Amino acid sequence: MCGIAGWVDFERDLMQERELARRMTATMAKRGPDAEGLWLSPRAALGHRRLSIIDLEGGRQPMIATENGAPVAVLVYTGEVYNFRELRAELESLGHRFETRSDTEVVLHAYLQWGASFPERLEGMFAFALWDERKQELLLVRDRLGIKPLYYQPTPAGVLFGSEPKAILENPLAPPVVDADGLRDILVFVKTPGRAVFRDMREVKPGHVLHIRKDGITERQYWALEARPHTDDLATTIRTIRELLEDIVSRQLISDVPLCSLLSGGLDSSVVTALAQKALLAEGAGPVRSFSVDFVGQTENFQADEFRASPDAPFVADVARHVASVHSDIVLSSDELAAPAVRDAVLAARDLPLSFGDLDASLYLLFQAIRRHSTVALSGESADEVFGGYLWFHDAEAVAAETFPWMAFRSKRSDPPRSRFLPTLLDRSVLQKLDLDDYIDQRYRDAIAEVPRLPGETGHERRMREICHLHLMRFLPLLLDRKDRMSMASGLEVRVPFCDHRLVQYVFNTPWAMKTFDGYEKSLLRAASVDLLPRSVLERRKSPYPSTQDPAYDRALRGQIGRLLAHRDAPVLPLLDLDHARAFAAGNDAGNGGSARAPMEQALGLNAWLEHYEVRLAV
Repeated sequence: MCGIAGWVDFERDLMQERELARRMTATMAKRGPDAEGLWLSPRAALGHRRLSIIDLEGGRQPMIATENGAPVAVLVYTGEVYNFRELRAELESLGHRFETRSDTEVVLHAYLQWGASFPERLEGMFAFALWDERKQELLLVRDRLGIKPLYYQPTPAGVLFGSEPKAILENPLAPPVVDADGLRDILVFVKTPGRAVFRDMREVKPGHVLHIRKDGITERQYWALEARPHTDDLATTIRTIRELLEDIVSRQLISDVPLCSLLSGGLDSSVVTALAQKALLAEGAGPVRSFSVDFVGQTENFQADEFRASPDAPFVADVARHVASVHSDIVLSSDELAAPAVRDAVLAARDLPLSFGDLDASLYLLFQAIRRHSTVALSGESADEVFGGYLWFHDAEAVAAETFPWMAFRSKRSDPPRSRFLPTLLDRSVLQKLDLDDYIDQRYRDAIAEVPRLPGETGHERRMREICHLHLMRFLPLLLDRKDRMSMASGLEVRVPFCDHRLVQYVFNTPWAMKTFDGYEKSLLRAASVDLLPRSVLERRKSPYPSTQDPAYDRALRGQIGRLLAHRDAPVLPLLDLDHARAFAAGNDAGNGGSARAPMEQALGLNAWLEHYEVRLAV
């Protein structure tokens, strides 16, 4: 896993821009702490920061293919291609010769053999830029589900690109300007493919290739979810899912550095941990090391709510004991979670105030702790989106609502009841100007129009296909972004087996009645792993990523809001309802209940972002 950055300009001589290209690349240092590389030609500058995972000595980048001593194609690449060994064997049979053991060299030779259609042959998580010196053309490519990020910004004579916005913002051609739509994207809980918050900046869409030439930019989609008839019976479906999972996890254990699993005690992470342990022991390479996150006093003082019926720790212990992993608990305090330095680190990782609050902080601190022991971790992320795990999948009102179901589910519990966006301290005049309800409605209509259909599919099955597609294309990307930024800020590669496109495509087309055949959420995943896990975990209902219940965390936020309000030059103040904010600081926000944190976290994050990034709001 690595970070990439670069610049193509068809009018200026980029050989004279080495220092600026170097600075753009340097912004990716945390994504790639092990090595740095930079390649320049008159029209292209490609930079790379490396986190060494496979072929530690031979996989250096930028990687250059030559012909008669002259560069033909140059690649900067981030991610992992899990079928690179099969591709390498095929390419060798076609006459290609390799100098390294890295998947990077396989990707480069795949382009030389098959041209721009080669991404369709790659299985994995990846984002890369490939400059063809002969054609004077840049390709920007992103994996099918968008696991790895890739941003770009067109310029008058070319394009800037990077794994994160900060690489682009380092160039004076890309000032940090945010318009009304950018601010809306920060405030609503939905991801629109291709959109980035900063004005004129974009993301390469998942499953897409961009071609950048002197005459402009063209876009091609090489993969999309398809609606296909599901003809397998229940037993065959369960067996197929198990076979896919075993193959996927086995492939994703490839690493030349220490590897571990993330374990929450829920079904998803437990399946990954158990399958990883089984595969490693079969290879004589086990046992797997597992890590979990917990909070000081959480188990002893836990209080059930509508989302979390039980603390994670007892289930984590059951799984670790059952599969015999080498387990470590990372226990965090409220002081650590609320520390401004941690909030600043999360902001620096994201480049945006898109915060999950203490969930972001705890994930960042967890990954920091894991990185002292491992460089690669396997995660259970995305199983809920693939198999239908969230509560709102099973809530009739949320499913029937003509909006994103996670928003409908939240709106029933919000104040005012019809609000679909996160609680906020923003001034009413700002919210009226942004008209977030109308913005959400438009995003929903756009998303529904993209759903593939089966001829004749009607009723509940048709609607649940829509619900599943909305989650995979508009909800999951938010979590993948969060996972990527928090992990890569620590130099940790996190792999997501449940995002393998073969599994996603197969399960997407299983009927909803089959996905819930035993009356529980994620029925197919539970049935496919029944022999792997302790009964306590198999019977546990869905519990989301943990959040601290310590009131000291809320008190720390209130103190920070109070200090923010006392700072007359704080850039966020013109956006806030100051009376409302003072009520929160004083603890006089009765009626907000568990939603009290979110508006305070949002205000603090917005202020830090506006200040540290010197953002100009064009709203």
